[in-house]
Amino acid sequence: MTDYVLSDDTRAIFKRISTASIATQLFKRGLRNQFIQGVSPVSPKEENMVGQAFTLRYIPAREDRNPLEVFRNPDHPQRVAVETCPPGHVLVMDARKDARAATAGSILITRMAVRGCAGVVSDGGFRDAHGIGKLDMPAYCAKPSAPTNLSLHEALDINVPIACGDVAVFPGDVIVGDRDGVMVIPAHLAEEIAEVCSGMESFEDFVLEQVAAGESIIGLYPCTRDENQKKYEEWRTKTGR
Repeated sequence: MTDYVLSDDTRAIFKRISTASIATQLFKRGLRNQFIQGVSPVSPKEENMVGQAFTLRYIPAREDRNPLEVFRNPDHPQRVAVETCPPGHVLVMDARKDARAATAGSILITRMAVRGCAGVVSDGGFRDAHGIGKLDMPAYCAKPSAPTNLSLHEALDINVPIACGDVAVFPGDVIVGDRDGVMVIPAHLAEEIAEVCSGMESFEDFVLEQVAAGESIIGLYPCTRDENQKKYEEWRTKTGR
Protein backbone atom coordinates (compact mmCIF):
# COMPACT_ATOMS: atom_id res chain seq x y z
CA MET A 1 0.00 0.00 0.00
CA THR A 2 3.00 2.29 0.46
CA ASP A 3 6.65 2.43 -0.51
CA TYR A 4 7.54 4.18 2.74
CA VAL A 5 10.12 2.44 4.92
CA LEU A 6 10.45 3.53 8.54
CA SER A 7 14.11 4.34 9.20
CA ASP A 8 15.95 3.47 12.39
CA ASP A 9 16.41 7.18 13.12
CA THR A 10 12.71 7.96 12.77
CA ARG A 11 11.80 4.87 14.80
CA ALA A 12 14.09 6.13 17.57
CA ILE A 13 12.34 9.51 17.57
CA PHE A 14 8.90 7.92 17.89
CA LYS A 15 10.19 5.76 20.74
CA ARG A 16 10.25 8.88 22.90
CA ILE A 17 7.18 10.72 21.54
CA SER A 18 3.86 10.48 23.38
CA THR A 19 0.64 9.55 21.62
CA ALA A 20 -0.77 12.82 22.97
CA SER A 21 1.82 14.86 21.08
CA ILE A 22 1.18 12.87 17.92
CA ALA A 23 -2.58 13.35 18.27
CA THR A 24 -2.14 17.13 18.55
CA GLN A 25 0.02 17.36 15.45
CA LEU A 26 -2.32 15.16 13.41
CA PHE A 27 -5.24 17.32 14.62
CA LYS A 28 -3.44 20.40 13.27
CA ARG A 29 -3.32 18.65 9.90
CA GLY A 30 -7.03 17.87 9.91
CA LEU A 31 -6.77 14.25 11.10
CA ARG A 32 -8.94 13.85 14.20
CA ASN A 33 -9.61 10.12 14.29
CA GLN A 34 -6.23 8.39 14.48
CA PHE A 35 -6.36 7.11 18.08
CA ILE A 36 -7.46 3.47 18.23
CA GLN A 37 -10.49 3.42 20.51
CA GLY A 38 -11.06 0.85 23.21
CA VAL A 39 -7.61 -0.74 23.43
CA SER A 40 -5.06 -0.58 26.22
CA PRO A 41 -1.69 -2.21 26.92
CA VAL A 42 -1.87 -5.74 28.24
CA SER A 43 1.10 -4.75 30.38
CA PRO A 44 2.61 -1.23 30.20
CA LYS A 45 6.17 -1.11 28.87
CA GLU A 46 8.90 1.44 29.51
CA GLU A 47 9.49 1.95 25.80
CA ASN A 48 6.99 2.92 23.12
CA MET A 49 5.79 0.40 20.59
CA VAL A 50 6.81 1.64 17.13
CA GLY A 51 6.50 -0.07 13.78
CA GLN A 52 4.73 -0.12 10.46
CA ALA A 53 1.34 -1.79 10.24
CA PHE A 54 0.87 -5.33 8.98
CA THR A 55 -2.83 -6.15 9.10
CA LEU A 56 -5.21 -9.04 9.64
CA ARG A 57 -8.97 -8.77 9.07
CA TYR A 58 -11.52 -10.93 10.85
CA ILE A 59 -15.14 -11.33 9.78
CA PRO A 60 -17.96 -12.83 11.87
CA ALA A 61 -17.51 -16.58 12.17
CA ARG A 62 -20.00 -18.88 10.48
CA GLU A 63 -20.28 -22.18 12.30
CA ASP A 64 -19.95 -24.45 9.27
CA ARG A 65 -16.67 -22.77 8.29
CA ASN A 66 -14.89 -22.64 11.63
CA PRO A 67 -14.52 -25.98 13.40
CA LEU A 68 -11.29 -26.51 15.37
CA GLU A 69 -9.97 -28.57 12.46
CA VAL A 70 -9.35 -25.41 10.41
CA PHE A 71 -6.14 -24.88 12.38
CA ARG A 72 -4.72 -27.98 10.67
CA ASN A 73 -4.64 -25.96 7.46
CA PRO A 74 -1.10 -24.55 7.01
CA ASP A 75 -2.61 -21.67 5.06
CA HIS A 76 -4.95 -20.57 7.84
CA PRO A 77 -4.78 -16.73 7.67
CA GLN A 78 -4.29 -16.19 11.40
CA ARG A 79 -1.29 -18.53 11.49
CA VAL A 80 0.09 -17.14 8.23
CA ALA A 81 -0.16 -13.58 9.56
CA VAL A 82 1.80 -14.54 12.68
CA GLU A 83 4.50 -16.19 10.56
CA THR A 84 4.75 -13.47 7.89
CA CYS A 85 4.41 -10.20 9.83
CA PRO A 86 7.84 -8.69 9.10
CA PRO A 87 10.31 -8.08 11.92
CA GLY A 88 9.98 -4.53 13.20
CA HIS A 89 6.32 -4.35 12.14
CA VAL A 90 3.17 -4.25 14.27
CA LEU A 91 0.40 -6.76 13.58
CA VAL A 92 -2.90 -4.84 13.71
CA MET A 93 -6.10 -6.90 13.86
CA ASP A 94 -9.62 -5.91 12.92
CA ALA A 95 -12.02 -7.79 15.18
CA ARG A 96 -14.92 -5.39 14.69
CA LYS A 97 -14.48 -4.22 18.31
CA ASP A 98 -15.87 -7.57 19.49
CA ALA A 99 -13.85 -8.84 22.46
CA ARG A 100 -16.16 -11.70 23.39
CA ALA A 101 -13.64 -14.07 21.82
CA ALA A 102 -9.87 -13.94 21.51
CA THR A 103 -8.05 -12.89 18.36
CA ALA A 104 -4.77 -14.47 19.50
CA GLY A 105 -3.17 -16.02 22.57
CA SER A 106 0.18 -16.21 24.29
CA ILE A 107 1.64 -18.93 22.04
CA LEU A 108 1.04 -17.05 18.80
CA ILE A 109 2.10 -13.71 20.26
CA THR A 110 5.22 -15.27 21.76
CA ARG A 111 6.05 -16.54 18.28
CA MET A 112 5.78 -13.00 16.96
CA ALA A 113 8.05 -11.71 19.72
CA VAL A 114 10.65 -14.38 18.92
CA ARG A 115 10.46 -13.41 15.24
CA GLY A 116 11.30 -9.80 16.09
CA CYS A 117 7.94 -8.15 15.53
CA ALA A 118 7.51 -4.75 17.16
CA GLY A 119 4.09 -5.36 18.69
CA VAL A 120 0.49 -6.42 18.24
CA VAL A 121 -2.81 -4.52 18.44
CA SER A 122 -6.34 -5.91 18.39
CA ASP A 123 -9.69 -4.24 18.98
CA GLY A 124 -10.87 -7.68 20.13
CA GLY A 125 -9.68 -9.89 22.97
CA PHE A 126 -6.54 -11.85 23.82
CA ARG A 127 -6.50 -15.14 25.69
CA ASP A 128 -3.71 -16.02 28.14
CA ALA A 129 -3.27 -12.29 28.71
CA HIS A 130 -1.07 -12.82 31.76
CA GLY A 131 1.49 -14.67 29.66
CA ILE A 132 1.33 -12.04 26.93
CA GLY A 133 1.96 -9.34 29.51
CA LYS A 134 5.22 -11.02 30.55
CA LEU A 135 6.69 -10.61 27.06
CA ASP A 136 9.02 -7.71 26.29
CA MET A 137 7.06 -7.08 23.07
CA PRO A 138 4.17 -4.62 23.57
CA ALA A 139 0.61 -5.87 23.08
CA TYR A 140 -2.69 -3.97 23.08
CA CYS A 141 -6.23 -5.32 23.11
CA ALA A 142 -9.75 -4.47 24.25
CA LYS A 143 -9.73 -6.94 27.15
CA PRO A 144 -8.76 -10.50 28.10
CA SER A 145 -11.03 -13.12 26.56
CA ALA A 146 -10.77 -16.88 27.02
CA PRO A 147 -12.96 -18.23 24.15
CA THR A 148 -11.10 -19.26 21.01
CA ASN A 149 -11.27 -16.86 18.09
CA LEU A 150 -13.27 -19.44 16.13
CA SER A 151 -16.21 -18.82 18.45
CA LEU A 152 -16.89 -15.46 16.84
CA HIS A 153 -14.17 -14.58 14.33
CA GLU A 154 -12.91 -15.93 11.03
CA ALA A 155 -9.49 -14.69 9.96
CA LEU A 156 -9.82 -13.83 6.29
CA ASP A 157 -7.57 -11.14 4.78
CA ILE A 158 -3.89 -10.41 5.35
CA ASN A 159 -2.26 -7.01 4.85
CA VAL A 160 -5.28 -5.15 3.46
CA PRO A 161 -6.81 -1.88 4.67
CA ILE A 162 -8.79 -2.53 7.86
CA ALA A 163 -10.61 -0.79 10.66
CA CYS A 164 -9.24 -1.12 14.17
CA GLY A 165 -10.98 0.66 17.02
CA ASP A 166 -12.78 2.93 14.54
CA VAL A 167 -9.54 3.98 12.81
CA ALA A 168 -8.67 3.23 9.20
CA VAL A 169 -5.35 1.37 9.14
CA PHE A 170 -3.48 0.90 5.89
CA PRO A 171 -0.53 -1.49 5.54
CA GLY A 172 2.64 0.51 6.09
CA ASP A 173 1.09 3.17 8.32
CA VAL A 174 3.25 3.95 11.34
CA ILE A 175 1.86 2.63 14.63
CA VAL A 176 2.96 4.21 17.91
CA GLY A 177 1.76 2.90 21.26
CA ASP A 178 2.43 4.14 24.79
CA ARG A 179 0.73 3.76 28.16
CA ASP A 180 -2.26 5.81 26.94
CA GLY A 181 -2.95 3.76 23.83
CA VAL A 182 -2.17 3.57 20.12
CA MET A 183 -1.94 6.19 17.37
CA VAL A 184 -1.99 5.49 13.64
CA ILE A 185 0.16 7.85 11.54
CA PRO A 186 -0.39 7.84 7.77
CA ALA A 187 2.86 6.76 6.17
CA HIS A 188 3.22 9.90 4.06
CA LEU A 189 3.16 12.06 7.22
CA ALA A 190 5.48 9.99 9.38
CA GLU A 191 8.69 11.94 8.82
CA GLU A 192 6.98 15.31 9.22
CA ILE A 193 5.21 14.26 12.42
CA ALA A 194 8.40 12.83 13.90
CA GLU A 195 10.31 16.05 13.28
CA VAL A 196 7.70 18.43 14.66
CA CYS A 197 6.82 16.22 17.64
CA SER A 198 10.45 15.99 18.67
CA GLY A 199 10.50 19.77 19.22
CA MET A 200 7.06 19.72 20.82
CA GLU A 201 8.13 17.15 23.42
CA SER A 202 11.08 19.33 24.35
CA PHE A 203 8.84 22.36 24.87
CA GLU A 204 6.32 20.41 26.95
CA ASP A 205 9.09 19.14 29.23
CA PHE A 206 10.08 22.77 29.77
CA VAL A 207 6.46 23.74 30.46
CA LEU A 208 6.05 20.94 33.01
CA GLU A 209 9.12 22.17 34.87
CA GLN A 210 7.76 25.70 34.90
CA VAL A 211 4.30 24.65 36.09
CA ALA A 212 5.77 22.40 38.78
CA ALA A 213 7.74 25.43 39.98
CA GLY A 214 4.53 27.43 40.33
CA GLU A 215 4.29 29.29 37.01
CA SER A 216 0.89 30.11 35.49
CA ILE A 217 -0.04 28.47 32.19
CA ILE A 218 -1.35 31.80 30.85
CA GLY A 219 1.12 32.99 28.26
CA LEU A 220 3.18 29.84 28.78
CA TYR A 221 1.06 27.11 27.21
CA PRO A 222 0.67 28.03 24.44
CA CYS A 223 3.68 30.29 24.54
CA THR A 224 2.38 33.79 23.76
CA ARG A 225 4.78 35.88 25.82
CA ASP A 226 8.26 36.78 24.67
CA GLU A 227 9.75 36.28 28.12
CA ASN A 228 8.59 32.66 28.17
CA GLN A 229 10.05 32.02 24.73
CA LYS A 230 13.34 33.47 25.98
CA LYS A 231 13.21 31.22 29.05
CA TYR A 232 12.62 28.23 26.80
CA GLU A 233 15.61 29.04 24.58
CA GLU A 234 17.78 29.41 27.67
CA TRP A 235 16.46 26.09 29.00
CA ARG A 236 17.27 24.37 25.70
CA THR A 237 20.83 25.68 25.81
CA LYS A 238 21.22 24.56 29.41
CA THR A 239 19.74 21.07 28.88
CA GLY A 240 21.03 20.40 25.37
CA ARG A 241 17.45 19.90 24.14
